[in-house]
Amino acid sequence: MSHSDADREQAAATPQPGTAVEVKSAMSGFLKEFSAFRSDIKTRLNEQEEKLAMLNAKSVSAARPHLSQAAEPGVPHKKAFAAYLRSGDDDALRHLQVEEKALSTAVSADGGYLVDPQTSEQINGVLRGAHSIRAIANVVTVEASAYDVLVDHSDIGAGWADESGSMNETTTPQLDRISIPLFELSAMPKASQRLLDDSAFDVEGWLAERIADKFARAEGSAFVAGDGDGKPRGFLDHPAVGNDSWAWGSIGYVPTGQNGDFNGVEPADAIVDLVYALGARYRAKATFVMNSKTAGAVRKMKDADGRFLWSDSLSQGQPSRLMGYPVLISEDMPDIAADAFAIAFGDFGAGYTVAERPDLRILRDPFSAKPNVLFYATKRIGGDVSDFAAIKLMKFAVA
Repeated sequence: MSHSDADREQAAATPQPGTAVEVKSAMSGFLKEFSAFRSDIKTRLNEQEEKLAMLNAKSVSAARPHLSQAAEPGVPHKKAFAAYLRSGDDDALRHLQVEEKALSTAVSADGGYLVDPQTSEQINGVLRGAHSIRAIANVVTVEASAYDVLVDHSDIGAGWADESGSMNETTTPQLDRISIPLFELSAMPKASQRLLDDSAFDVEGWLAERIADKFARAEGSAFVAGDGDGKPRGFLDHPAVGNDSWAWGSIGYVPTGQNGDFNGVEPADAIVDLVYALGARYRAKATFVMNSKTAGAVRKMKDADGRFLWSDSLSQGQPSRLMGYPVLISEDMPDIAADAFAIAFGDFGAGYTVAERPDLRILRDPFSAKPNVLFYATKRIGGDVSDFAAIKLMKFAVA
């Protein structure tokens, strides 16, 4: 190799002055542009999330109408129903019954009219969203006057057998029939005729809100402590026994160890005992139920490491959690007191069944409360415990 060739190779292998500086400068510029691009994308995503949250909040509002109507034939019915509510004119409703047979509008045998599907769904939506056992129970719609639940709470039995050995007879499962009768729930709001004559007044929205509020309060109380006499039977109305001696037909409970309060030394132990008193197959879908006063006492509890047992929800509309399980705040639950069952824990989807008819009847009465107009709304509904093993209670007592 000549001397000149060796010099050229050495020059090629040696970094040229300024090359490292240029690369560093280019990398620095690229990183700055990438950082700006990432910041811009993050800002746009935040704006999109805010818009979606705003639209979602507006869509779930009870006062906001549906964004779209799936069935245009419902428009004549809506006008006819509004005319009936405002002035008592039922001619349009009667004609709709013949001309629009696909609609669910009908005159009941005992008087009154079935409400239009949109208003009925609005009322049902409010009831489902209310802080009631309905929100976590098994809700079924029936056309009969009662709903029967067949429950198999025994073991069918099994055994091992070889090829040549004889097979012994196994035990036979026992089926229980739980009948849930439907009762009539009613509400009777009133409005002045002058207010109904005002076209700017949303009579259907007002009526749905008043009826839903009355229904939610009445049924919420019955699902917890109703005695079954003319109303649904609540889960607290059934006999409660110590969980160690639990038998079908009763609700098992765990004592706090102190009369009228949590244990003064280890108050959180009762919560742990209540959770594990429930069978493992029910715990996966279990929920705590208590009122606000009880929740205020429970959320102060800490474990042995000083961590709170209660954790607030990080998402809008999601319930708080206690020991990882959701908490339903139901003001119909009793306060903490001596021998009170102030906390319930269980899989209410399996343990409690709400049966209701899908129709809601409205009867307009312009005579009984002049100059006001009464609206008599009725709905048939029932409820009872359907699986006694799926619900456990906490008793504020020594034993």
